[in-house]
Amino acid sequence: MNAQPNRGEGDSRVAVYPGSFDPATFGHLDIIRRAAKQFDHLIVAVLNNTTKSPLFSVEERKELLREVTKDLPNVEIDSFRDLLVRYMRSRQAQIIIRGIRSVTDFEYELQMASTNRQLDEGIETIFMMTNPKYSYLSSSIVKEIAKFHGTVQDLVPPAVEVALQRKYDANRLP
Repeated sequence: MNAQPNRGEGDSRVAVYPGSFDPATFGHLDIIRRAAKQFDHLIVAVLNNTTKSPLFSVEERKELLREVTKDLPNVEIDSFRDLLVRYMRSRQAQIIIRGIRSVTDFEYELQMASTNRQLDEGIETIFMMTNPKYSYLSSSIVKEIAKFHGTVQDLVPPAVEVALQRKYDANRLP
């Protein structure tokens, strides 16, 4: 008899793509779409990064992600406030998805992957190279452009563009 390893959630391959997504960009969406093709279930997990000052609340980020991924039936949007490996265990997920834009990203992500592996040997990290047309793109850059009312339509999905405009218009000084 050939025993199958416990793969979680109904014997499906579950991956988690964690991030702050403040806001979600076309680079994030590219990784989400590509990862969704590789796994039975992809959880996009919004975290509250205590080292950053977010523009959008966790709930706002989750809602925006739900909007831009509504055509992907195997993608779930969630959030967490714990160690990633604990969250992974609670969701019976085996794979962490991380997007890599540059060598600098790789150095940081390798450190995080090694730490997560130390904490739980059953969890693997898969690095996905960002599409080269998004290699320069970050949420910080998008926020900086939007703050000064620059055009971000080529950088973020339309729902995110509208949310950015509303957020910065609401915070604009008279």
